[in-house]
Amino acid sequence: MNNNRSTVAGIQADIAKGWKPNNYLTNMSMAYFAQAGTYVAPSIFPICPVPLASSYYYKFSKADLARDNVRRKPMYGKVQPAIMGQTDDTYKCEVDQVIVGIDQIEALNYQRSRAPGVADPRRAKVRFASEQMLIHLDIVFASSFFKAGVWGQEWTGVAASPSGSQFLKFGDANFDPVHFFDERIRDIKQSGRRTPNRLALGYDAYLALKNHPDILERVKYTGTTANPARVTPAVLAELFGVEQVKVLESTYNAGGIGQEDMQFICDTNGALLCYATPSPAIDEPSAGYIFTWDMLGNGSWTAFDQYDGENGTHSEFVEGLMSTDMRKTADDLAIYFKDCV
Repeated sequence: MNNNRSTVAGIQADIAKGWKPNNYLTNMSMAYFAQAGTYVAPSIFPICPVPLASSYYYKFSKADLARDNVRRKPMYGKVQPAIMGQTDDTYKCEVDQVIVGIDQIEALNYQRSRAPGVADPRRAKVRFASEQMLIHLDIVFASSFFKAGVWGQEWTGVAASPSGSQFLKFGDANFDPVHFFDERIRDIKQSGRRTPNRLALGYDAYLALKNHPDILERVKYTGTTANPARVTPAVLAELFGVEQVKVLESTYNAGGIGQEDMQFICDTNGALLCYATPSPAIDEPSAGYIFTWDMLGNGSWTAFDQYDGENGTHSEFVEGLMSTDMRKTADDLAIYFKDCV
């Protein structure tokens, strides 16, 4: 065989003799990992690290805090002490796990192919386990927060003649999105004493608002030839008066082994308006929290380990652990909208 494979002529000569190139490319691979920022759970409600798997947290009475307890002082006397009620609630972090195996014999081919950058099985499996954690976290988020029947305040989209807690669907030209969200922000401000700061939109709900004629009319004069007007989540946040509009665009395979059924994790027709603190606070309410148990005590809410398989199997495993409890903590600080599209 010709050893000079650094030239085109040398490679062609070896191929003619039956040699087939089998080194893996070092600068590309086909890996359907999600784009950065796709996953949504930690961006809506704050992660609250906890030292114990289950325990209590304090809840102070909103009614007592908001009541006017100031009274006229009687001459030579005093008013009754004001009541500041306090109760508690609980959380319980359950442990979830993922394990992925590595065949050490098969890994030798990758190591000797001089392509560890994209083909190193250990690196790939660690990233796979990390991605699995994020997918699972979003799935739990969707079932805990982003569906009908969770929140006490719930509105439903209808095709015509809305009444009560109903609204025209987002795609209807007669729907007034800015006025509608102004009113819902007012509702939460009145009942929960906080102005909502986050709006989570299912993918189709976002597309309907993005292309709504009223929204387009408000932004059409803001563009130039070089930078045409575009409706983005940031633009919607400005129009609706919230700090953040988050599009829930993470996806997963709902099919079993050997099957592919790609779906959005969160309801594409739903929306959630809420107030949430950017980080855990002792003097602020939040519509929800993601309690995370730091199992290893190292400040991380996920734990990874790598260990050898049984003797003779020539295998090793990457393990991921996560312990969370997604809990609704203030029902009056959120409104869920279903059937938006």
